[in-house]
Amino acid sequence: MTSYVITNDSEVIFSFYLSPTETFTNSNRFPIFETFTNTMNKEQLLKELNFKAVRSSGAGGQHVNKVSSKVELTFTIEDSLGLTDEEKELLLKNLGNRLSKDHILTLSSQESRSQHRNKELIIERFFNLIEQALVVPKVRKATKPKKAAIAKRLDAKKQHAEKKENRKKFRF
Repeated sequence: MTSYVITNDSEVIFSFYLSPTETFTNSNRFPIFETFTNTMNKEQLLKELNFKAVRSSGAGGQHVNKVSSKVELTFTIEDSLGLTDEEKELLLKNLGNRLSKDHILTLSSQESRSQHRNKELIIERFFNLIEQALVVPKVRKATKPKKAAIAKRLDAKKQHAEKKENRKKFRF
């Protein structure tokens, strides 16, 4: 078995094994490549994120009024240096309902009682959201129905019409 690793400057994107009889001639066998066509720079994006710690709502007794464990993340898409112009346009289109009027993405996390854990969760959620918004769906090809399917549908319609016709009262 031969090991292959695909990298993007500093990080491993995808790794796989091929047996000696297999050859890597066609990327259609590996559909995961379609999701890694973006050139997003994660280190640069991490530097551009703004964090703010605020007091979390909900139960917690006396402790909740003293500690700011909720973390809010803000990210301005248009000012980002870690995204290409095409990626910015795609994000503005796909995340339009989650953006403010100034095209600022705001996420918050208060799942954990730890501020550090909430920050980790919100960063993970941010990158998942960005990666999902950057995936371009395949274009659907319009196809005609097969002749057998058309005939089957028409036969079913005729049988249904006959059934309804037989329910009518007989007239002389």
